[in-house]
Amino acid sequence: MELDNILMDDLNESLNKILFQQPSKENVQENECVSETEESGQESADKTANVEKYLDELNSLVGLSAVKEDVNLLIHTITINEERKKMNLSVPDFSKHLVFYGNPGTGKTTVARIIANLYKELGVISKGQFVETDRSGLVAGYVGQTAIKTKELIDSAMGGVLFIDEAYTLAPEGSGSDFGQEAIDTLLKAMEDNRNDFVVIVAGYPELMNRFINSNPGLNSRFNKYLYFDDYNAEELEKIFVLMCEKYQYVLDDELKEQLPEFFEAMVLNKPENFANAREVRNIFEKAVQRQSSRLYNDKEHTNEDLTLLKSEDVFPKI
Repeated sequence: MELDNILMDDLNESLNKILFQQPSKENVQENECVSETEESGQESADKTANVEKYLDELNSLVGLSAVKEDVNLLIHTITINEERKKMNLSVPDFSKHLVFYGNPGTGKTTVARIIANLYKELGVISKGQFVETDRSGLVAGYVGQTAIKTKELIDSAMGGVLFIDEAYTLAPEGSGSDFGQEAIDTLLKAMEDNRNDFVVIVAGYPELMNRFINSNPGLNSRFNKYLYFDDYNAEELEKIFVLMCEKYQYVLDDELKEQLPEFFEAMVLNKPENFANAREVRNIFEKAVQRQSSRLYNDKEHTNEDLTLLKSEDVFPKI
């Protein structure tokens, strides 16, 4: 009888272990590895999807075919280099800093923002913030203050992209001991000391940017990738105008639609040297909206069609 009790106790103990056993350390570690692998795989999939999203955003912009090709090539190279690193293959070191040159209104700032997002997703930079500035944000009015001001701005952009518009103003021709040189020196040091987590994009007019980059050996060595933003042609300018109208829910009447191609052809043929491109189109759009508002103002009631229709006279006022 005592032996039977002992056997029953042993049996119950064995059943309890089977039914209510705690997972072993080995099983816990194995499950954690599976979980981490799944999480890593999901993170990788999310990054890939985000990269494709930002590339789609870039490729959907009006015009800029050469810029799109250059940026796609850059992103593809970074992506493949990351795969090479994972397989312990050597990767050539190349600068991620960029020079944008072209006339105003050609999408330089828009593309720079997209690149900041792409760099973040690809791990080129850790945070991905986009800090935009010009000479006034870097240069102070007294000796010694420019380096402090520039460093503060650099610190705010660390882990992200610093975009300097009209960068050539930091080294004006015949400037002598201009404070801009102090900003350039501070900037170059930061680019060298933080080359793995700090990207600078400089932008401006073509001729002035070439002079700026060639004015300093340090600039010339750190910026070796140039993206040229060409002026929009007449068809692209018309498309930008139409997209602006669609964005704000305006409809063009038939007469206006017929007149636009000839209008933008004439604009391109007679454009000044530093043509403002999309900014010119925005000015045309905003003036058209103002004229439409003035045309409707004295009417007591307005239909949906009244409020959304842009007529020829709104864009091309009769004198």
